[in-house]
Amino acid sequence: MSAQPEPALLYSEEEEALRAAVRDLLTDHCDPADVVTRTESAAPHDVPLWKSLAGSMGLAGLLIPEELGGQGATHREAAVVLEELGRAVASVPYLTSSVVATEALLACGAEDLLGELAAATSVAVLAVGLHVAPGGAVASARLDSGYLHGELTGIADASVADVLLVPADDGGLYAVGAADATVTPQVSLDATRPLARVTLDGVAGRRLGDAEPAVRRALRAGAGLLASEQLGLADWLLTETVRYLKERKQFNRPVGGFQALKHRLARLWLEIAGLRAAARNAADALATGADTDVAVAVAQAYAAQVAVHAAEEALQLHGGIGMTWEHPVHLYLKRAKADSIAYGAAGRHRTVLAELVDLRAP
Repeated sequence: MSAQPEPALLYSEEEEALRAAVRDLLTDHCDPADVVTRTESAAPHDVPLWKSLAGSMGLAGLLIPEELGGQGATHREAAVVLEELGRAVASVPYLTSSVVATEALLACGAEDLLGELAAATSVAVLAVGLHVAPGGAVASARLDSGYLHGELTGIADASVADVLLVPADDGGLYAVGAADATVTPQVSLDATRPLARVTLDGVAGRRLGDAEPAVRRALRAGAGLLASEQLGLADWLLTETVRYLKERKQFNRPVGGFQALKHRLARLWLEIAGLRAAARNAADALATGADTDVAVAVAQAYAAQVAVHAAEEALQLHGGIGMTWEHPVHLYLKRAKADSIAYGAAGRHRTVLAELVDLRAP
């Protein structure tokens, strides 16, 4: 039996070039003050930014094969994009449409819908609650005489979707036009990734394939690449906190020179370095198919606590200013908290990991 190759955790030159291009775009479009203002409006999604990312840069089709109009890239490149989107807490449906829904459509072989996503002419969202972990219980619509009925809650980015991918009680995954469903906004801690309730009242849908394998594949990719978003969040928070502590002075010396604060920042740096390794390993595993379930479980068992810790430290070391709406730290804290239960909480992933490596609790 041949040994599997070691995962490539370093970034390639192409990935760094992609990072630079995405960061430049986000610098132009995601000024923190603008993001704060948008979250308080009735339309929190940044549609112009999404058009630039999905259309002009072609990133919506990053995971879609070239023969279907996509870029034919891997999860490693998608992870780089999500790192930068996390750094900017950008309110765009990249994770939900270009990763999760795309993976579900790839599992079903829905070439026409994949072509639409690649061309950035539509946004697709998997109608499964954002809290559901890979392999978790999924709420299904009821299929009656060929029409779908039911209510599905906690659906991220449903308000900007053109197509909803709905699991039904016959075991199928159905494509439903979002205009045919009733999408009602729900109160969400993280206003940059809005949640909604989807109500289906005798809606016609097109059966794409079996729901169980498609949803499992989609949620696994979502969980694995969410770690890269959490990495971007944590990295921005550390960088911004260090910058602030170098500028703020007490007793005529920079606060960042105090030994106790240096220790806190050093600990956080080490945690983020570990998260970077775990997130890169998950992205590489999704790209290569090697030990994917283990890599995703490891990443999500660790990522949430690091991102939340980074946000809490940033909030405290900014003197509590994050509770002031004019400062963006509160957006990062809310995204980190919301991400900590997205695609399964850390405890769920630890349980899965224990099963995978045969270390079950007694």
